[in-house]
Amino acid sequence: MGTYINKGNKAFRDIVSHEYVDKTSLIPLINASLNSENRYSCVTRCRRFGKSMAAKMLCAYYDKSCDSRELFHGLKTEQDKSFETYLNKYYVICVDMTDFTTRFRNEKEIVKIMQQEIIDDVLKVFPDIEVKERDDLMSILYSICERTDERFLMIIDEWDAILREMGSDDYISTSYVDLLRRLFKGLGSDTVFAGAYLTGILPIKRYNTESALNNFCEYTMIRPGKMSEALGFTHDEVKMLCKKHGMDLMEMERWYDGYRIGKASRMFNPYSVIKAIYNEEYGSYWTTTGAYDSVITYIQMNFDGLKDDIIRMLSGESIPVITTKFQNDMNVINSKNDVLTVLIHLGYLAYNRDTNRCYIPNKEVADEMNNAVQSTEWSQLAKTLENSQRLLDATIACNENAVALAIDIAHDENTSILSYNDENSLACVITIAYIWARNEYVIHREYATGKGYADLVMIPRRNVSKPALVIELKFNNTADTAIDQIKRKQYPAKIAEYTGDILLVGINYDKEAKKHTCKIERIRNGVFNNNKN
Repeated sequence: MGTYINKGNKAFRDIVSHEYVDKTSLIPLINASLNSENRYSCVTRCRRFGKSMAAKMLCAYYDKSCDSRELFHGLKTEQDKSFETYLNKYYVICVDMTDFTTRFRNEKEIVKIMQQEIIDDVLKVFPDIEVKERDDLMSILYSICERTDERFLMIIDEWDAILREMGSDDYISTSYVDLLRRLFKGLGSDTVFAGAYLTGILPIKRYNTESALNNFCEYTMIRPGKMSEALGFTHDEVKMLCKKHGMDLMEMERWYDGYRIGKASRMFNPYSVIKAIYNEEYGSYWTTTGAYDSVITYIQMNFDGLKDDIIRMLSGESIPVITTKFQNDMNVINSKNDVLTVLIHLGYLAYNRDTNRCYIPNKEVADEMNNAVQSTEWSQLAKTLENSQRLLDATIACNENAVALAIDIAHDENTSILSYNDENSLACVITIAYIWARNEYVIHREYATGKGYADLVMIPRRNVSKPALVIELKFNNTADTAIDQIKRKQYPAKIAEYTGDILLVGINYDKEAKKHTCKIERIRNGVFNNNKN
């Protein structure tokens, strides 16, 4: 068993011997591209999304140094007509780039060292190949193909690790891109390789408008194409796991759902789902990495409107983003849109291609984003969160004056993004003011009710013993009018199934006085009472 070539199937055997969700549908997709103009694939996803597991699966399937038939017995790919055609048919070179960035982080000649290590391993398998002094890896592979009439399949896991972690060094990044071009874009590339499969976080770097390797088919978080469900867990897969292990599907959705990847509208972080099942506990299982450190750097960048957009997304809104100008280089960030685009690739934001908007997908990511924000020197959000918690406490205590004052403060803090011209602007500031409540409530804007729409409905999450809130907003009117509208339209009847107690909250903004007023009433057992008790 080699280090880079003929690695065998041991890694995948370990995977399928434990909890394994069948993702072998990726194999027929790759098979369909082999020995064609589309033989080079680059599939990029955020961290902990199953990239390395997929690479190990492909290695086990294609590697001719082993027999992997039993490992795929009963799995989806076994039913595909191409299964027998390519099963264990190629010499596979499999490289994990993080192995090199870990061992040679401060080594300027990391690319040369990597190439030599792969050459040494290949020559152990082909010791009779004559090597000239100036031969590089591609020259040696070409000689092997000419002599044996065999083709290689190359898998590079975390292909962009060098560029993410060492890309600020022009010599290293240029050397690495030149090596990839030599391997996959040279005259002999199609002779040597039946196919290549690269995984990473970032798509292939662009120079101006052209990719450094424009002969690769790329499948990204933004444009996943036919690979939309190949990595990550679908809702049906998570539902099956929850049923099998007695886990709460709604909690699993709250923590790990929310990625919209192409046609797959509900994708989960697979690493976190499996960890939650193993530990029998929901929580954040993302680890602090270089990507996390980069997030802190990005959100501190002084691009116009960036901090305002972060606040909006933490309050549950989505925002527009232009993703087409990003150069796929974490060291080249020229605009707010570049920041948002890289955060999409890193998994801190989800992306809806139909609307060209991004948002925070779930609680796990929201918690990590909050941690990143708290690690910056940006005190505005920390203050917003603190005031928001006080606002929720005041609301539940039916302290009308404190609620009105807290919303005044939220308005003043966010004047850069809020302009009170209508009730929609008022709704925006209320959503931001109650940003902390997302920890304990499911929040709906313009919630469909008995006879119309309530501006904001907050339903307590499971195991949260607090009342539901129905909030109605008025502009240049009165808070009493807002309460009357809630009663007239029978808003509470629609949500009575969620909780025993419901607070009716009417909020009005007086444009001339630039002040908010508040009225709160409590419903117990369907009976309207005064706001006290």
